[in-house]
Amino acid sequence: MNEKIHHGRNIKRFREMMGIKQEALAHELGADWSQKKISLLEQKEEVEEELLRQVGEILRIPVEAFQNFDEEQAINIISNTFQDFKDNAIASAMNYQCSFNPLDKIVQLYDEKIALYERMLKEKDEMMGRLEKLLNK
Repeated sequence: MNEKIHHGRNIKRFREMMGIKQEALAHELGADWSQKKISLLEQKEEVEEELLRQVGEILRIPVEAFQNFDEEQAINIISNTFQDFKDNAIASAMNYQCSFNPLDKIVQLYDEKIALYERMLKEKDEMMGRLEKLLNK
């Protein structure tokens, strides 16, 4: 379980996640760098810390990410989290008990709608009466 973390592969992963091409990274690193040299860098298991720091500054990623990121552990964490979420969601759905009767709620909303409609009609009639009084003056 104590496998060495592959720095070059991590550089490649983060570079691709950022949508940066090898040529662009080479350009940012300076005149000594080319796409081919970046490709070789990404194949190296261990990369010097100074170079990791330069790449980290360009990609805006801490050096520790290149040194510590382990894909196997990340996949295990993600799959375990998803499994826990799925299990909890299923359990919640199976134990769901509605605290009110949905039909009662529908009837209540219907009654509120009718009361509002009647109140609007009454206000319309009052307004019409006031307008008639103003016109008759």
